[in-house]
Amino acid sequence: MNGLIPDRTFFRIGDVAGILGLKTHVIRFWEGEFPFLAPEKGPNGQRVYRRSQIESLILVKHLLHVERYSIEGAKKRITELRKSGKLREFIRELSGGGTSPGARSAEVADLGPGSVISKNGIESLESKIEELQDLIRNPSALGIEVPGLKPF
Repeated sequence: MNGLIPDRTFFRIGDVAGILGLKTHVIRFWEGEFPFLAPEKGPNGQRVYRRSQIESLILVKHLLHVERYSIEGAKKRITELRKSGKLREFIRELSGGGTSPGARSAEVADLGPGSVISKNGIESLESKIEELQDLIRNPSALGIEVPGLKPF
C-alpha cells in the first residue's frame, strides 16, 4: 500500500480520501474518535496530513473494515498493539513497508470504493464480474434451477 501514498510531505483531506477510498466526512469522524489522527491546520484552516497520519488511517480502516472491529474494539486493539510495542510494525506491514509486502495483499482489494489497485487486480475483478453476470443470465448453467425464471 505504500505505493498508494504519493511521495509528498503534506496532503489535504481530499487527497487522503482519494488514497484511502473514503469520504471526507468519514475521515473527520474518525479524527474525533481517534485523537492521534487529528491533522494540523494550515494557514487557511484546511486540514494538513502527514504520511504517518495516512498510515495510521490505513490502520484504522483495516481494523474497522477488514477485521470488522467496532470503534471501541479498534481503540482497544490499537492500545494492545501500542503496549506490546508492535504498533509501528503492524502499521508498516499494512502500509507495505513490512518484511513481507505480499502478506497482506488480500486486504489491499478490501480498501473500499475508489481505492487504487493493480492492473492485475482490476482484471481479476472484471473477470469475476463477468462470471457473476453470466450466472445471473443463466443460473441453470451451474445446475441452479429457479422456478419461473426464463433465461435471457
